[in-house]
Amino acid sequence: MSTEKLYSPDLLGLTVELANWPAMENLPLHGEARAPTCGSTLQLDLSLDGLGRIDALGMRIRACAVGQASAAIFARHAKGCDLAAIKAAHDRMEGWLEGEAPIADWPDLDKLAAARDYPARHGAIMLPWKAAISALSSAASAS
Repeated sequence: MSTEKLYSPDLLGLTVELANWPAMENLPLHGEARAPTCGSTLQLDLSLDGLGRIDALGMRIRACAVGQASAAIFARHAKGCDLAAIKAAHDRMEGWLEGEAPIADWPDLDKLAAARDYPARHGAIMLPWKAAISALSSAASAS
C-alpha cells in the first residue's frame, strides 16, 4: 500500500483543525483512550446540554495524522450527540474497520476510507469515540 494514498491532502488538512478544539479542563466531563497497537492517546473534555447531549468539547491528542484526522472529524460532528448516538457510531465504525459493515454513518468518514486498509491505524481512528464513551458513561453513572 502506498502511504501517499493514506496521507491524502484531505486527511492532512484535517489535522490542523485540532486547533479549533483545544483542551478545556474546566469542562465537567473527561474521558481518555489509548490505542494499544501504536500507543496513540486522546484526552477529551466535554460539557452537556440539558438533554445530555454534547454541547462543548476540547481535546489533547498524541497520535499519527490518521488519529488526528479522526479526532477532527469526531469534533466537527459530535455536538448534539448523546451517549447512545456515540455508542452506535462506535459500533458501526468497528464493523466497518473489520470489513463486516459499510462505512459508518458519520459525516466526513470517507476522508478516512484509505486507512481501513491499515489495521495498525484502526486503534487511532477509534480514539475519539472511545474517549467520548468514557466521558459520557461517567456522566450517566453520576445521574
